[in-house]
This record gives sequence, structure tokens and C-alpha cells, in this order.
Amino acid sequence: MQSTWMIWERIFAFISRFRSSHISHFGICTVMIKKHQGEPIVCEDSTVIHNGDLIGELHLDNETILRLIRSEGPDRAALKIARLGRKSMKQISCAYENQTEFSEVSALVGITLLHRGLTHGLGFEHQEMKPDIFQKITTLYLRMLLSVMHPEGKSRIERRTELLVPMMLIHTRSSLRKRFSMPDRRQAHEDGYGASLVSATIEG
Repeated sequence: MQSTWMIWERIFAFISRFRSSHISHFGICTVMIKKHQGEPIVCEDSTVIHNGDLIGELHLDNETILRLIRSEGPDRAALKIARLGRKSMKQISCAYENQTEFSEVSALVGITLLHRGLTHGLGFEHQEMKPDIFQKITTLYLRMLLSVMHPEGKSRIERRTELLVPMMLIHTRSSLRKRFSMPDRRQAHEDGYGASLVSATIEG
């Protein structure tokens, strides 16, 4: 099942090339530049993402995460995922500041079920998705993904269904810059704490 899903992931990545203006890879993360479609998103720092504005759509490298879980086990994988995630976010923040492809991109946006663990210490703003058909499809897709990748598979989904609701994660240009210019000591502390939450999320 996992191998079959990874084939689908590769197909999805290929199709995605045709619905974005630019794709960049940053370690464990991929950012697809595309136009925001839908209602305006009002962010905590008063940035407003309007319909048609460019955003960076954030995706995790699920194949790498699955390989880490298989080879290292949940605990060690959690630590590596936390460190790789922060390293990728630093690279993304730098790209927003220095690469011409990102000069007009207003925000970094992702959607995940694991908003409690995988994003702690990365400074993302959390917003609930609008309850519509897209939200329902996204929920189904992400729960299927988690059931494939999680060591306990479907049983974890059944135990914690009410908690596995997708959230939209947002970093504006300003919040990216502020978060990833913090002192290394504070970052190291958050990496360690974030890793413990990732482990708790993976193990359920």
C-alpha cells in the first residue's frame, strides 16, 4: 500500500508542474508558486491575500518522511523531521527575500492534519478551512495519506478521527522574516521541543 501511494505521489508531483508558475525544492519541502483562488484570507499581521494574489503552496516530501520512519523508527524520525523542517524553512525564507521568482509572492500556505506536531516552533499561523466540498475532499485525502504513512495505519484514524481536521498554515513575508532571524539558541530549543511533539503525533 505504501509503495502504491508513493507512485501516486510521483504522478501528483508531475501533474502539479502544469498548475503552477514555478516550483522550488528546499530539502524536505517543496514550494509551488500559484495564484490564490477563493475568498480573501486575512492574516494575523493584517496582510490580506486576495483572489489572484501569488502564494507559495507548501508541500512536504512524504516519500522522505516515510523512508525516515521505516529506517529510524518514530522517535528518531521525529527528531530528524523537526531539524529538516526548520532547515527547509530557513531556505524558503531566504528565497522569499532574495529570489526573483518569489518577489511578488505574498505568503507561504500549506494544509495539514499534523498541525500540532509538525509545525510547532515554525511560527505558522493556523486558520480553519471553510467547510465546503474542497475541505471535505482535503480531509478525506489527508486521512488516507496518514493511514498509509502512520505505523499503526488505519487504527489511529479510527481512534482520533475528531482531532484529525485539516488546518491551513500561513506565513506572510513579514512573519517568515521575523521567525527565521531569531537567535540560534532559541531555535535549538524549539527544535528539541518540536521534535517531541512530532514524535507524539507520529506515535498517536
